[in-house]
Amino acid sequence: QVHVAESGGGLVQAGGSLSLSCTASGLADSTYAVGWVRQATGADREFVAAVSYTGRMTDYADAEKGRVTISRDSSNFPVYLQMNSLKPEDTAVYYCAARPIRIGTFRRPDEYHYWGQGTQLSVSS
Repeated sequence: QVHVAESGGGLVQAGGSLSLSCTASGLADSTYAVGWVRQATGADREFVAAVSYTGRMTDYADAEKGRVTISRDSSNFPVYLQMNSLKPEDTAVYYCAARPIRIGTFRRPDEYHYWGQGTQLSVSS
């Protein structure tokens, strides 16, 4: 049984930084592309960043470029999301999602097969 779990959320002041971590267990092998998606209260899920199975390809939402970094060590978990210059509008539940595929990064939530329960990030002004 695949289990994806996020950690690292919390309460941060605007302008601060935070790193989220995504771990996974029960995977058939390590060939998983991973993405981070967030959902603010009352809003749809929103793509933040994605990384390929090898870690060599990354993709970011336009609004997040230069402010967030997704990373992984080769094809391994955990996968990290470093977020800098946090704003109150970054407040959301952040989800890690995985897809068993060797090539590519993915933006649409429906492209992912496995999801964590999410971790809350709250940014105070």
